[in-house]
Amino acid sequence: MITLALRQCAIALLSLSVVPLALSASAAEVNEARALYHYQMFCQGCHTPDGSGNGDIPALKDFMGHFMNTDQGRAFLVRVPGSATSKLDDQELAEVLNWCLAEFAGVSLPVQGYAPYSAAEVSVLRAEPLEEIEQHRAAVLLDIVKQRQQPAL
Repeated sequence: MITLALRQCAIALLSLSVVPLALSASAAEVNEARALYHYQMFCQGCHTPDGSGNGDIPALKDFMGHFMNTDQGRAFLVRVPGSATSKLDDQELAEVLNWCLAEFAGVSLPVQGYAPYSAAEVSVLRAEPLEEIEQHRAAVLLDIVKQRQQPAL
């Protein structure tokens, strides 16, 4: 049941037209070699080298940017166990997340842009790792879809 809801939310998100924007100047300060190394060591085993995911592991590629549309979505990417409990320190995790957004988000990035993760934000968010991942992810995706369907003011 949850998997079907996740698929429906994913399809709704992918059907929305978005134009990718460049990351802000502070995200450009990412040490790409270090971020790639950390991704390879701590993330790609599940999310694969190109971010396409594997089996039950969700794809980052052309999808990850949707999470930047809401505060809940931003928090979700930090609070999932692979992020929240990783051996990376707060600055390294922020750097990897920002690198992943630049490398994998593609057309899913918000039209108005977004603020890159900071070490301070990561520190606060990862203090409360998620336990019920699928249910929480479904709720976050539903929230993102609802927000995207609201008319702009």
